[in-house]
Amino acid sequence: MAPMAVVVNPGLDRSGKGRELADMMERRKVDILCVQETRWKGSKARSIRAGFKLFYYGVDSKRNGVGVVLKEEFVRNVLEVKRVSDRVMSLKVEIEEVMLNVVSGYAPQVVCELEEKERFWSELDEVMENIPTGERVVIGVDFNGHVGEGNAGDEEVMGKFGKEP
Repeated sequence: MAPMAVVVNPGLDRSGKGRELADMMERRKVDILCVQETRWKGSKARSIRAGFKLFYYGVDSKRNGVGVVLKEEFVRNVLEVKRVSDRVMSLKVEIEEVMLNVVSGYAPQVVCELEEKERFWSELDEVMENIPTGERVVIGVDFNGHVGEGNAGDEEVMGKFGKEP
């Protein structure tokens, strides 16, 4: 069965959120989970509970940080981990003879400096451009987007729900 992947921004810290995530993944049968705002400093992989492993990268324990949580059965299939910055990382996993690239990212918020925003987009572009044609991609990025006032012209990609005028 193909793995299920989702993205979440849990604000992971050392207060047990990792175990909560693993419990949620197990209950909802999620095999791959992209996480942002992990707030864990370092470039590591660690078990967050029996059966789940977190690959993460963070520079500051107070902000940012990205990661990917894998169900243990997929960990041995990880071929490559690219930790680009505390806002962008990717994992290449071989699942049932399919190369799956999982990209986790955390875009700067609206109030951030233009330079930080441009750096994020440049890093994300570089990761995406280096994924070989024919390999599958899952993009689990918190784009920090804001819902607009409508979907005129974008009905095929965006629902009708937005800000009230």
